[in-house]
Formats: sequence, C-alpha cells, structure tokens
Amino acid sequence: MLEELKSAKKVVGIKQLRKALNAGSVKKVFIAEDADPLLTDPIAERCRQLNIPVISVPTMKQLGAACSICVGAAVAAIL
Repeated sequence: MLEELKSAKKVVGIKQLRKALNAGSVKKVFIAEDADPLLTDPIAERCRQLNIPVISVPTMKQLGAACSICVGAAVAAIL
C-alpha cells in the first residue's frame, strides 16, 4: 500500500493536506498511528465527510520513508 506514495503525485504534512482537501484533489489519505491525535483526528473526520479512504500506517517514520523524506510524517495523501 505504501509503495503507491513513492511514485504517485502526493502531498505530505498537515498544512499541505488541508489545502489539498479544500481543493478537492485528494484520492487517498495515509495517517500515522503514532502521530498526535489533536492534529490527525480532524483530518480523518474531514476524510470521512468527503468519503476519502484513510489508510493507517504504524509509525510516522514509516510514512516519512514511504514519502521519500528523511523525517517522519504524520499524514500524506495521493492526489
């Protein structure tokens, strides 16, 4: 599932994901389970409202690596 993030057009991070959700260009969202729920819960709720699939990833480190960045990522999305 995470392999999709390596080659797909994507956004990484809370701010960028919020902008993409508002623009209506998100197809699938990935949320790290160990990220701060105060940040990720509103994203998950918005995805439910918009019927966008949400995939849980065990750690921020794994999600960051899947996005080809050197730091952890709380959220990412395929556009």
